[in-house]
Amino acid sequence: MVSLLQEIDTEHEDMVHHAALDFYGLLLATCSSDGSVRIFHSRKNNKALAELKGHQGPVWQVAWAHPKFGNILASCSYDRKVIVWKSTTPRDWTKLYEYSNHDSSVNSVDFAPHEYGLVLACASSDGSISVLTCNTEHGTWDAKKIPNAHTIGVNAISWCPAQAPDPAFDQRTTSRNPAIKRLVSGGCDNLVKIWREDNDRWVEEERLEAHSDWVRDVAWAPSIGLPRSQIATASQDRHVIIWSSNADLTEWTSSVLHTFDDAVWSISWSTTGNILAVTGGDNNVTLWKENSEGQWIRINYESGTTIQAKPQQQQAHHPCGGSSHQR
Repeated sequence: MVSLLQEIDTEHEDMVHHAALDFYGLLLATCSSDGSVRIFHSRKNNKALAELKGHQGPVWQVAWAHPKFGNILASCSYDRKVIVWKSTTPRDWTKLYEYSNHDSSVNSVDFAPHEYGLVLACASSDGSISVLTCNTEHGTWDAKKIPNAHTIGVNAISWCPAQAPDPAFDQRTTSRNPAIKRLVSGGCDNLVKIWREDNDRWVEEERLEAHSDWVRDVAWAPSIGLPRSQIATASQDRHVIIWSSNADLTEWTSSVLHTFDDAVWSISWSTTGNILAVTGGDNNVTLWKENSEGQWIRINYESGTTIQAKPQQQQAHHPCGGSSHQR
């Protein structure tokens, strides 16, 4: 197997916490404890095109909006702020909007599917989730908050795809309306929660319990036309769990993808929704794919062996204690 590896020297002055490619995979955004966000050409090993400064603390995460809205990037920070940036060229960026209505660190941001407009979800250590909606015609923003979403704090957020299952795969009429907005969140209460917008307010739709420690990341898989949804969750308990639903999202089942050697920090689906990347405290990146029998196989080139998921077993919940990994 031929491996292509490209390294980019970000020249950040402190730890890099997150990196994200834009829709076309041409621009790379990075963020760091040095308080800055930097923009690079992903296919050229050169210096940063732009350095975005506006945060007064470590920047935990960045997220790109769909290109139909232009070059727009969101960043969130320990300084309790979310900043939405807009560029006219890859080198020229301005602050489009700043949101500072959280009482603690903002740990995760994610733009909604473009079908819903320019909408951004934010997860905070104050236990709440904010959903920011831009009126692109007037340039104004509306904010709705889900208070007490997770006790102790919310670590991660991810949107449900807007597409309904393809009728070619499932002719049954389902209750899943693509106009209904949904989010999945993970928190320090060891819980995964699914939220649904209902009559202009957000309500808890499902509570998924299987992790025994803080949930560090959540990722709703892109829709590939099949009559089901999948969510991956990663935890301090060293487990990645795959949650699968029926077509109308009324029933969820879980399986443990793998038990890792250390806490799992981050997970990310491929754009086709069939490969999951996992990173964690073991300093490894592994890739996983579901086979035709519904088993998850490790496919990264570093190992010729395969590791299959096993059925999820009931786990005892226990308090987090004073973990040093809290943001």
